[in-house]
Amino acid sequence: MIAIPYLAALTTYFSYGLLFAFGQIRDFFRKILDWSGSNNLQGYAPICVAHEDFYVRRLYLRIQDCFGRPITSAPDAWFDVVERYSNDNNKTLKRTTNISRCLNLGSYNYLGFAAADEYCTPRVIESLRKYSPSTCSSRVDAGTTALHNELEKCVADFVGKPAAIVFGMGYVTNSAILPVLIGKGGLIISDSLNHNSIVNGARGSGATIRVFQHNTPSHLEEVLREQLAEGQPRTHRPWKKIMVIVEGIYSMEGDLCKLPEIIAICKKYKAYIYLDEAHSIGAVGKTGKGVCELLGVDTADVDIMMGTFTKSFGSCGGYIAGSKELIQYLKYTCPAHLYATSISPPAAEQIKSSIKVILGEDGSNRGPQKLAQIRENSNFFRSELQKMGFEVIGDDDSPVVPIMLYNPAKIPAFSRECLKQNVAVVMVAFPATPLLLARVRVCISASHTKEDLVKALKVFDQVGDLVGIKYFPAEPDKEQEEDKIVKLD
Repeated sequence: MIAIPYLAALTTYFSYGLLFAFGQIRDFFRKILDWSGSNNLQGYAPICVAHEDFYVRRLYLRIQDCFGRPITSAPDAWFDVVERYSNDNNKTLKRTTNISRCLNLGSYNYLGFAAADEYCTPRVIESLRKYSPSTCSSRVDAGTTALHNELEKCVADFVGKPAAIVFGMGYVTNSAILPVLIGKGGLIISDSLNHNSIVNGARGSGATIRVFQHNTPSHLEEVLREQLAEGQPRTHRPWKKIMVIVEGIYSMEGDLCKLPEIIAICKKYKAYIYLDEAHSIGAVGKTGKGVCELLGVDTADVDIMMGTFTKSFGSCGGYIAGSKELIQYLKYTCPAHLYATSISPPAAEQIKSSIKVILGEDGSNRGPQKLAQIRENSNFFRSELQKMGFEVIGDDDSPVVPIMLYNPAKIPAFSRECLKQNVAVVMVAFPATPLLLARVRVCISASHTKEDLVKALKVFDQVGDLVGIKYFPAEPDKEQEEDKIVKLD
């Protein structure tokens, strides 16, 4: 877990306290003004109660120019950002005709497939001509094309499972699958920092939910032993099934799952394991096959493998891979398969073609080069930031590089100063993270050159000093150290 420096925690609490206090005062006077005005509800209850959107009105709107910035180009290493302005203190933003060419450090374009590709793009265009942009139907009606069947086989072979099923939306892959896999009488043990799609899917399942400390196998074992001893609530009957849910790379922390240890515990207590590889599949491992390949785990030891196509593959949608019996069961019961429109044929072709490039089946060695590049870029960028004194969390080889900010005033300051120097970054704050743990989340891509990363580091170095987010002493340059040695001699 993240240990907040004492001074940073103190100033962050003080800053949020001021914001909440003044927000409440403004709301108090707003109520007085509303009482004097006319009520146009005509008997209806207010659709938004004041306290329900307090955070949005009094905190988020002040800095909303740092979020949702429109772009007018493909999300490649560099992209075009539309400039906006506000005449009402950020309550509303208006677009201008001005465009800034910015270094893209926010998109999930891990392998560079989000832009035009010499192998993928012609095949996607051809599939668009042949199948149209949409099937306009669910998979069980008229929404299954030859592309969908080929894609499912391709995905299953890629991740090392007997079968797979694909969906048109990554978020739904978790939120719609979990209620089908487990229900009342079952137990879900979830990592405390799992993605919101997992949280909502678990809640919708009706199963009992328990949480273990983030990426802590020892606490997972404690929870498992306790729940096995107690059984179901009230009746104390044995659980119908137990499922442990973890992520390959955690999207807000950038750290790798301790998968070998977790699998050993799940085997010991006969619990199923559900692995979400949204950020790891295609991005890590010698051949891009995710954390199982990176950490030397046999995919047969993972019962359910989930992933998305929105990151490394430059497309949309998600997949579930597992045994043939599991996939057949999902095809008969999962609402995302039965009722939702199937994944767009061009999107399916993009995924299939990108997998071929990764595996080198396109007749080139671009796939291995991309994998080597993203690994080199990620490790270089992370190490250089740490040398500068930034508090960087996450593990080596992970393309997700979060930099801790903490203080709410530093969120807009860092984002706006970077944008002035044509570097576009993503800010992450509450409710996506705990209130005190605001951060910059940098996503590294194989399409970034060494020059791109050096430029970003120079900008971060300047802005980091200006904003005051270097919480650790910077390492002295080798040249400075050598000069000191010469002077001493």
